[in-house]
Amino acid sequence: MAVKIITAREAADLVPDHVNLATSGFIGASFPEELALAIEERFMETGSPKDLTLLFCAAQGDAKEKGLNHFAHEGLVSRAIGAHWGLAPKLGKMAADNKILAYDFPQGVTAHMFRDCAAHKPGTLTHVGLGTFVDPRLLGGKLNERTRQAEDLVKLVKVDGKEYLFYKTHPVDFCILSGTYADEDGNISMERSGVKAEALAVAQACKNSGGTVVVQVERVVKAGSLDPQKVEIPGILVDAVVVVSDIKYHMQTFATQYNPGFSGEHQMGLAEFIPAPLGNKKIIARRAAMELKPNSIVNLGIGIPEYISSVAMEEGITDLFTLTVESGITGGNPQSGLDFGVSLNPRCIMPQPSMFDFYQGGGLDQAFLGFAEADPDGNVNVSKFGPKLPGCGGFIDISQNAKQVIFCGTFTAKGLKTEVRDGKLHIVNEGSVNKFIEKLEHITFSAKQAIKTNQPILYITERAVFRLTKDGLVLCEIAPGIDLEKDIFAHMPMKPILSPDLKEMDVRIFREEKMGLK
Repeated sequence: MAVKIITAREAADLVPDHVNLATSGFIGASFPEELALAIEERFMETGSPKDLTLLFCAAQGDAKEKGLNHFAHEGLVSRAIGAHWGLAPKLGKMAADNKILAYDFPQGVTAHMFRDCAAHKPGTLTHVGLGTFVDPRLLGGKLNERTRQAEDLVKLVKVDGKEYLFYKTHPVDFCILSGTYADEDGNISMERSGVKAEALAVAQACKNSGGTVVVQVERVVKAGSLDPQKVEIPGILVDAVVVVSDIKYHMQTFATQYNPGFSGEHQMGLAEFIPAPLGNKKIIARRAAMELKPNSIVNLGIGIPEYISSVAMEEGITDLFTLTVESGITGGNPQSGLDFGVSLNPRCIMPQPSMFDFYQGGGLDQAFLGFAEADPDGNVNVSKFGPKLPGCGGFIDISQNAKQVIFCGTFTAKGLKTEVRDGKLHIVNEGSVNKFIEKLEHITFSAKQAIKTNQPILYITERAVFRLTKDGLVLCEIAPGIDLEKDIFAHMPMKPILSPDLKEMDVRIFREEKMGLK
């Protein structure tokens, strides 16, 4: 059956008022930018579509204008339910300013909610989120005061005496997706995409909700000419196809127009490797790399954990473990910045919901994640700081279920400057913001849950290493050259427990030399 081929504006004109609209994509990857722009332009010209509920996993954006930032207009969106908000700051500001109803749920959960919607299940039942800010005993994932007066979308239930969270699913009335090619019957391939994300689950959810599925592609090819192994969305799910008017609206990521190494079409040679200079981030990464285990399956979070990959290359140990990305990538070299979510030379690209099945079931051996704030009990916040709204993204799914979690971050923030001399760390200028504080705005990682499951947790900074215990944080290592009272205790709300085996961090970490990790 021939599929309708329409323009982006014609697609935008199809979006009704007062409906649930879903998008797919990961940060800057596999997002239908021209369709989002066309919807924004229609709203600015006509005032429609209006009063939309926006459903998303990783808030697609470039931290400026692109992606879900196109929807950040009063009246266009009245409610948003998603996981990661950080790259759509305009939408986040609307939430922070109390202008929309705003919910933040774990990214694996939001991906599974689309799948469960497709199956007409009333909700997603999972242990993920217990004890965190999405738990209804805390905030229920509600991001502002306006939402606290609104409908509860998650509730606590018990099954066979065990606690779970039940997240309500939502019908999808309209969705905009991205692919590589469409054939004349509407079958969609994603062969030049760096991620598949949750595109198939969203399309199924929308079709089974009686909604409209529109897919933006590079071009249309003859019916039956697509390799069925490369078709991610079958034509039976697709109502209309938009051929992009300009390839600049169809970037592989918001940082890269196209790299065949990201999609696995070709194996690309690595650019000449240049080791990072020794500074706070690399010091932390060097100490964290000492925790890497042979044959482990690993997730590296955004930020400082990205440096662990660089350290592993210096040490020649990249073949000893397998890196994965929550977007659905196994193997290769995970990228950073607006390329985050794709890998160079991946070994497998699976749909995002499937990767989170693996993560939530405990498939990760190790997760190295950043931390923005921690309290004396060992809880961590990465999701909300006053008006700043990164969202939890996949942090909860990963941190609650990996067999071991290593949090990586500087001890203080804003202005921290250090110097390494003679194998010792010297604080040249202390950061003005303490990251170990008395009370967190959000509990994005629940220490209590980790204690319940005997999950080993470390917190690695440039000057100290802490271990989580049932009694709170235990200081187990300090950097050479660091004064315990002045450089550590003075910047914490209360003194941590001192390990009876308190020792100096390995001096090799503070020298430009091989650490011998093999």
